[in-house]
Amino acid sequence: MDRDPAETRRRLARVGALVLPSALALALVAGAGLAAWKIGWAGPALRIQEIRFEGLERVTSRELLELSPVRIGDHVLAADTDAMEAALARHPWIASVEVRRAGAQTLEVRVAERKAAAVVSLGGLYLLDTRGRVFKRAAPGDGLDLPVVTGISRDEYVARRDEVEGMLAGAVALADRWEEAGHPPLSEIHFDADREVTVYAGDDGMEVRLGQGDLATKLARLDRVLGELGRGGQKAEVIHLDNRRHPGWVAVRLAGRGGGSSGKGSRGP
Repeated sequence: MDRDPAETRRRLARVGALVLPSALALALVAGAGLAAWKIGWAGPALRIQEIRFEGLERVTSRELLELSPVRIGDHVLAADTDAMEAALARHPWIASVEVRRAGAQTLEVRVAERKAAAVVSLGGLYLLDTRGRVFKRAAPGDGLDLPVVTGISRDEYVARRDEVEGMLAGAVALADRWEEAGHPPLSEIHFDADREVTVYAGDDGMEVRLGQGDLATKLARLDRVLGELGRGGQKAEVIHLDNRRHPGWVAVRLAGRGGGSSGKGSRGP
């Protein structure tokens, strides 16, 4: 069919008038998107410039940064804060950790550290936290002066962990009450084969046999015994608070004497 060239040109002009603005709009949108991507994602505006730590005492920020899967220079919106929390929590001194975004270029890391309450001998020395849980092997750099829990083997800990952790929690509670009572500093808490407890305290290694159970009453009785000895200018070498037949009786061997002094009742040694 014959076509009129002029009519064809008019039709093309009308199509161009309709399509050209849309094409220009699409080009502008694409250009703006590319620019935004370059500035916001590929550029430095949303890159992590600082990871700020709070609550550190024993742990250094450098140690935690080495553990972290999130690094300086990573995109703040792509940073996996959950994975970072899990990684930092693997540090033995860390009890809990929270990571949050604080602005476009900063992460804030709030840390709660464990507190060492005692040391336990399990074929090697390990630190116990305030709940009596083993959380790391003791090292010279820890710089701690804590009572040592003895009488428990490593094999026993592995085979009966729940039971042993209960004993360790009891030992930590004993150390806390002992300190609150103001008694001479503890050096050792010992469990014998029958789970009887003996503690050693003070510069002279005073031995106090506590046996099992009724800890509060025994410590109160010990306080009266030590007070009475102190008023008389005497020191105890061994104190027995574990008489099962007569729980109210206390036996004392004075320091520097071969014999012993004993008494019964709750009024004094």
